[in-house]
Amino acid sequence: MFKGSMPALVTPFKAGEVDFATLDALVDWQIAEGSHGLVPVGTTGESPTLTHAEHEAVIAAVVKRAAGRIPVIAGAGSNNTVEAQRFVEYARKVGADAALVVTPYYNKPTQAGLVRHFAALAEVGLPIVIYNIPGRSAVDMNPVTMGELAKLPNIVGVKDATGDLARVSAQRITCGPDFVQLSGEDATAHGFNAQGGVGCISVTANVAPRLCAELQQACLDGNYARALEIQDRLMPLHQSIFAEPGVVGAKAALSMLDRCSDEVRLPIAPITDGTRALIEAAMRHADLLS
Repeated sequence: MFKGSMPALVTPFKAGEVDFATLDALVDWQIAEGSHGLVPVGTTGESPTLTHAEHEAVIAAVVKRAAGRIPVIAGAGSNNTVEAQRFVEYARKVGADAALVVTPYYNKPTQAGLVRHFAALAEVGLPIVIYNIPGRSAVDMNPVTMGELAKLPNIVGVKDATGDLARVSAQRITCGPDFVQLSGEDATAHGFNAQGGVGCISVTANVAPRLCAELQQACLDGNYARALEIQDRLMPLHQSIFAEPGVVGAKAALSMLDRCSDEVRLPIAPITDGTRALIEAAMRHADLLS
């Protein structure tokens, strides 16, 4: 079920509030453009600055609008196990297909702590995709730990944002070849798939959903030459979107397409003119702007 191009959806704002009408339109557009799944309220969805009520309302809105057309993996992470359980339970209740749960940030649990945290969340009864991003969370789940968790029926996969392509092979050994490995880094997603990955939870797919979906489908079909052609078109966009925090770049690009405002919440600052120019040039390189 979980494979291909799955945008880490932005959360659109209007005058400081969540813009649910625009969110609905983004969901419809992503599905029409061929995205294989949707991932609301991750970091790109500005989960750190959403209230709990907003967080849950966005999950419910995306599940309702997607209406079973493609899977929804709801962001449900926290560095508080009880709070994460609440988010996972809510995602299950409103009909999400899985929960994306980040390794607990800031409090830096041990590997044993990670096992206990994710095992507790797996008991909720919703499939769990582990989100391993040591650059943000300051803790790295090693392949042995992931292999231990993969034995639990509801721990089904990983969003791997380590940037280490060798991890894919190491995790195939510890977790088995059927464990779902999704890249969390757009720039290396093509190579990640060649190692055994099956898709990408993507920031760039917010902006270029059709191209990202075509790249991922080409990889799934074993046509890596075609995927590389698309990667060459997208690489400047991958780079420019992350010149500042990814959500800033993604929303700026979406505003150029008249899909969403570029409004973000502090402490994320509005995009600078220099980065905006880089993104516009990259979008022209990818033939997304005329």
